[in-house]
Amino acid sequence: MKIKGSHTLAVPRGVVWEAILDPEVLSRTLPGCEDMAPVGDNRFRGKLKMKVGPVQGVFEGGVELLDLDPPNGYSLKMDGKGAPGFVNGRGSLRLEDSDDGGTLLHYEIDAQVGGRIAAVGQRLLDSSARVLTRQGLQGLEQQLAARQPVPAADATTAASGSPADTTAPDAPSVPTGGAEAAPAAPSQAAFAGRFAAGMAREFWPYLVGGALVALAAIAISLRACS
Repeated sequence: MKIKGSHTLAVPRGVVWEAILDPEVLSRTLPGCEDMAPVGDNRFRGKLKMKVGPVQGVFEGGVELLDLDPPNGYSLKMDGKGAPGFVNGRGSLRLEDSDDGGTLLHYEIDAQVGGRIAAVGQRLLDSSARVLTRQGLQGLEQQLAARQPVPAADATTAASGSPADTTAPDAPSVPTGGAEAAPAAPSQAAFAGRFAAGMAREFWPYLVGGALVALAAIAISLRACS
């Protein structure tokens, strides 16, 4: 199973680099992540709850970051196993400046899956991977937005509820609150709902086609019985 693509993030490359090395950010970003903790230099272990079609369960595994090239990217190696089966893979993340002052994130993962989760079929695996990738990128965007500084005048206004003095000189920026201000990872119920909605979008063309075939079959049956 291969996952490959690019995504533009509206923050500088240095900010993205710090975020993708932070286990707190990663645990809040990865869909279904229940736990993640460092166990050594650039090595992390955790639990990931997954559901692909009728197969669901918890994977326990690790991720190791390799070939770090700040702030340009790194390679990674991952492994996980649980009741649904196992997954092993390698990949890379690469960062480059975008034309609008943001960051272009390139990602590529080559994973092998086995066990019951592999029995659901390639199309369902690929669709699930695309949905989880989109949700992960959306989560990363939220975490990055929470890290962005806001003008001190705006922060004071938000706290007091009164309008800022627009005649005052430019105020320095202050952080929005760091880790405390970062949005929490979605609950399992919220994650399941988003995943179901994403899968519905992935399979909508096939669902529409199936519905049309079913309607045609019903129409033929009614015509034969009339």
